[in-house]
Amino acid sequence: MKKLSVKKNVECMACLECVRACSEAFYKEFHQDLSCIRIVDKNGAAKPMTCIQCGKCAKVCEAGAITQNPKTGVYMINKKLCTSCGKCVEVCPMKVMVQKEGGTTTKCIACGICAKVCPMEVLEIVEK
Repeated sequence: MKKLSVKKNVECMACLECVRACSEAFYKEFHQDLSCIRIVDKNGAAKPMTCIQCGKCAKVCEAGAITQNPKTGVYMINKKLCTSCGKCVEVCPMKVMVQKEGGTTTKCIACGICAKVCPMEVLEIVEK
């Protein structure tokens, strides 16, 4: 399974470049609430929160809009099927699914854009 991962023993400096890259990739604007990656404070240190590809979003999607890619293992949202109900956003344990007001939901697709711009190389795409 392909997924975005946070490297151990590498310190995030909370520069938000990963957040910016994700937000701009999906929505063509920089806004922290439009990014599928969050930087949170954990015991005084910045920690990136990323999609763990757990599939809880797919299980609650009544429209069947979220499915797992059989080759990569990444859960993807079919925008044509998404009803914008927000149930997937509510159930996400990492709180990294995005729903812009009046729009469909967005989630990490393990594209690696955030990892490419991270100056500390905290993020990486891994095969698990």
